Amino acid sequence: MPATDYQGSPSHSSFSSFGRSLLSRTRDSPAHPTMLPSGGEADVDAFQRHVAVTLAELRDGEEFLSLAWIRRLLEAFLQCQDEFRVVVAQARRRGGAGGGGAQAERLVAEYHERAVKALDVCNAARDGVDQVRRWGRLAGIAASVLAAPGEIHEGQLRRARKALSDLSVLLVDDAAAAAAGGGGVASFLASHRNRSFGRGARASPSRNSSVSSSSSSSSSHFRSLSWSVSRTWSAARQLQAIGSGLAAPRAHEAGLAAPVYAMGCVLHLASWALVAAVPCPDRGAALQAHHLPAVPPRAPFAWAPPLLALQDRLTEEGKRKDRRNSCGLLKEIHALEKCAQRLAEAIDAAATPLSAESEAEVREAAAELAAVCAAMKDGLEPLERQVRDVFHRIVRSRMEGFDSPMSNAD
Repeated sequence: MPATDYQGSPSHSSFSSFGRSLLSRTRDSPAHPTMLPSGGEADVDAFQRHVAVTLAELRDGEEFLSLAWIRRLLEAFLQCQDEFRVVVAQARRRGGAGGGGAQAERLVAEYHERAVKALDVCNAARDGVDQVRRWGRLAGIAASVLAAPGEIHEGQLRRARKALSDLSVLLVDDAAAAAAGGGGVASFLASHRNRSFGRGARASPSRNSSVSSSSSSSSSHFRSLSWSVSRTWSAARQLQAIGSGLAAPRAHEAGLAAPVYAMGCVLHLASWALVAAVPCPDRGAALQAHHLPAVPPRAPFAWAPPLLALQDRLTEEGKRKDRRNSCGLLKEIHALEKCAQRLAEAIDAAATPLSAESEAEVREAAAELAAVCAAMKDGLEPLERQVRDVFHRIVRSRMEGFDSPMSNAD
């Protein structure tokens, strides 16, 4: 995602107006010294309350880690960043946060450097979204072949089985790239998925040979495209870099220390959720709880309890038995894997010509898979646009930091 390609998205104006709301409220308020002391404590308090409300809203609902929820999380990050920019602008107007310009500038610069590290996460997540899109296309082929009107013939079953076999190759390959330490998870998936995606004991010898040859020949053709990040890039290490040094401000630290810390925690949460949701290199290690930054104290920060609750839910999802070996924790990925496996098992269990009962079971499994593919197709493009928006907004915010150093504020 080259930084020079930035164009404001349709949602950008709403984010900007939302961020300006804090500025307008402060500007319209009387400048009473007890309400607006130097350093902008009123702005800081309002910002932290907004972060708390935004994160609390993300805890509600049953669509946790769905495409829609990830988009809500990224939107929340963008909204918080817009308000953070307003708080920083107000501090600059007050002459560097009440005489602490150098320290305030250092804090803001540290956040920007932390945010720049999230750019690689955006690139890896975009690649992951593209991989999920390829899975959906293969699954969609298998489902559409079996949804054609009329009787289901052997040729349709072979084509659906071929698409599912190619899908299994992609899933195993991507799981190997995402697994921490390589072989264990990948080898498990290879044996497990090869059985469930059309190579079971019930298959005939001719079927076994044709599927094996097609899978081996298509392995290089359907293998995942290279990551836009380096081959040695690790999501776990990148998350560690984003969270490195992220510590709660001391009691005597006022001004921008608290909002900078809040934005660092929100940035880390959004990055971690992206890595957990979609295929990323070394995402298996990134799901471990020890990669989280220091736990924020609950009492001084109203946003700490909802943030910690979201971190706990992410950790628990990664530990679930049915998700542990998945290529991503995204709800739609889990549904795709389950429905594709069910269709493959229905195909393997069916003898040709299909009985009415077997055909009904195959069609029902194909319809479920088709519904998952349709939902995924509708949700992936908006998510990809939003990841791109996050990338460009981080770049723009960093450039604003270069252009308007707090030390030069009036």
